[in-house]
Amino acid sequence: MIKILIVDDEQVERDGLQTILEKHFSNIVIQQAKNGRIALEIAEEYKPDLVFMDIQMPGMTGLEVIKNMQSDNPRIKFILVTAFAQFDYAKEAMQLGVVNYLVKPSRVKEIVESVETILSQISEEQRVVEANKQQENTLQKAMSLFETDVVTQLLFDHVHEVHLAELMELLDIQATDEKFVISLIVPKGFETYYSAVKEKVNQTGSAWIGALYGRQLPIIVFRKKEQSFRTQAILLARDILTLAKKDGDIGWFIGIGNVYNSLGQIRQSYQESLIATRDTTTPGKFRFYADLQAITPNIDEQKMKENEELYFERIRNGEWEKIHQEISFIIDRLEQEGMILEQVKQRVMELFWMASRVLSEMGVESDVPLYSYQSTDFRQLRSETRHLLERMRKSYEEHYAELEADTIQQIKQYIIDHAHSDISLDMIGREVGLSPIYISRIFKEQLGINYIDFLTDCRIERAKKLMRDPAKSLKEITFEVGYHDPNYFSKVFKKICNVSPKEYRKKLFS
Repeated sequence: MIKILIVDDEQVERDGLQTILEKHFSNIVIQQAKNGRIALEIAEEYKPDLVFMDIQMPGMTGLEVIKNMQSDNPRIKFILVTAFAQFDYAKEAMQLGVVNYLVKPSRVKEIVESVETILSQISEEQRVVEANKQQENTLQKAMSLFETDVVTQLLFDHVHEVHLAELMELLDIQATDEKFVISLIVPKGFETYYSAVKEKVNQTGSAWIGALYGRQLPIIVFRKKEQSFRTQAILLARDILTLAKKDGDIGWFIGIGNVYNSLGQIRQSYQESLIATRDTTTPGKFRFYADLQAITPNIDEQKMKENEELYFERIRNGEWEKIHQEISFIIDRLEQEGMILEQVKQRVMELFWMASRVLSEMGVESDVPLYSYQSTDFRQLRSETRHLLERMRKSYEEHYAELEADTIQQIKQYIIDHAHSDISLDMIGREVGLSPIYISRIFKEQLGINYIDFLTDCRIERAKKLMRDPAKSLKEITFEVGYHDPNYFSKVFKKICNVSPKEYRKKLFS
């Protein structure tokens, strides 16, 4: 419905105009005001689309009222109503964007024709606004999917630099050199809270939230210069944990990794954040990796971090024999150094705990019990370690037993068929029944390229075909191939093809 406001100090003028409008137009609602002050009060809540404004009224003039209304809503259309055919307000009225004026008394035909023209303009503007709103909503949805994919790629693979730079711009995130990761451990049924957590994280304007992997949710946080690292991390952790109050905090915990300067090191911060969640009984419900006490004294921490990173990769790759050899080597070394059995058992148990976290993020549910070892000597410790690793290996292999030889082809075909729409690793994972992280890894291993790069190639190849049709504009092609921003499409196209879309098309036609 189009909202109309009639402003005139004469009742008979207002009623007469309303009668004419209601007789000739069905899709309108009308309110009246007898002076400028009342008109402003009504307009604030009513938000009219079209205002008939008398010029000469007691108190405020019509032009003064128009200025005030436009400051709140510049889209309002105005028709001035005057008793004189020649008036001195024409120039100022034009500057205010008044679309027409009527001379009292006006003929019905003039009123109807003026309103028909303006209502047509209003309807078209509303259609454009609605279309833009839908496009913005679609873009936000696409960016949300893209954000989770980029987090996955950064933590488990790598991401195309053009996507990363453009994502920073589109999400309006003030990136800094320093960044860290927090891992949120959540209870089962957390899916209902995901949107709320995402909203809280996005409100900070300085973080990217990943997809939910098992019971853990990774978040990449960019350091704020005005706050210390610990202050920023604690405030964000506490803000997220306010959502856990409804569950009595059961099952919620946050681990916080160290700060690093490069994206290449962000995986180390992620692994540290996971290790920081090894004991979820801490009253504060969050812990910094830097606050963890060393399990084994006098150990080279840098060497330990390197070994942990390699250990994470071994688990993701399913290299169980190598994992067994490395844990056995650790047991042998610690025994030779004279460490007591209980300390060695604690260190080995931590490695199993880390393995269970990595398997969980891949969607593998391991039934290995995470309690203290029952062994009473080093021989039994080695035997029990072998037994527990075998159970983990079995869970891993059973999870991917249904992985057929053509699964990668299924994934490729799904991407090719849906490249024009908003797809993500999560969506593909649901389609083929695999973890997004696992898909990312096997895609890179078997095809030698990143999933996002393959998706980009599909879209660019389709764009090249569409460019052969001179009837299609570059903007239309942008949307048809799955992008929501022509400028972004142009950057990606130039990155891949070394020429801009316009230059490519020009060469194509010539």
